[in-house]
Amino acid sequence: MATAARLAPSATPLTVRAGGRILRASFVSSEPAAFSPSFPEDWLREAARLHRRYLVEIVEHFNFCPWAVKARAAGRLRVAVLLQTGDSDLEPSLRALAPWSSDAGMEVGFLLYPRLPPGRVAFDAFTARVREAFAARRPLGDSPFALVAFHPDAAPDLAEAERLIPFLRRTPDPCVQVVRIDVLDRVRGAAPEGTQFLDLSFLDRAAALAPEPTLRERVSRANLGTVAERGVAAVDAVFADILRDREATYRALEAARRT
Repeated sequence: MATAARLAPSATPLTVRAGGRILRASFVSSEPAAFSPSFPEDWLREAARLHRRYLVEIVEHFNFCPWAVKARAAGRLRVAVLLQTGDSDLEPSLRALAPWSSDAGMEVGFLLYPRLPPGRVAFDAFTARVREAFAARRPLGDSPFALVAFHPDAAPDLAEAERLIPFLRRTPDPCVQVVRIDVLDRVRGAAPEGTQFLDLSFLDRAAALAPEPTLRERVSRANLGTVAERGVAAVDAVFADILRDREATYRALEAARRT
């Protein structure tokens, strides 16, 4: 099952579609909700809540992506929660992507997989299969999205700016970031809004021979500087708290499901 949703500003209701029903949730706080034996609605709500913690407490708080703040505040962010437990079936992901193609208000989305077990390497391969399958259903060269894997399994590496990127993309759950290609083009053309949150390598490959650093390189270096200034321990502590929240939340959900 998948849900399609918009991550709205705090205290704003969130519409979640699950099956044919319309559910309501609210991001008034980042505290876990009291659980009922409702399944999968509790999974859908809590996965979205945990992901919002990453967006607000990591991406926005440390200013890794000023553009992301604007996209979320403007209601241009979408989230789909997929509760599959294996990575062989690509159809749930493709069904979640389909309506976003014609959603003119969508700039960036995330496919969340809170129950998917594979590690980073396996999830990278899964994301590649989703990317290829989605492109195969579009006219040649007409895929509107760039798809990039985010995963909670990454250690901080400050040796080089590029090597820090996986650490900054430690979402609570494995997820696929979905960004419109034309949005990437716009962000790349507006350097002050550049981001490590978006994978600008899709566009910066074309500028690889330019004498000046690409936007991706400039942003990577800026974010490395931020982590060095704030301290990797301070950033890692926020990640660790979110992951502890995730473990406790999903453990409670599993216990509620078995009762």
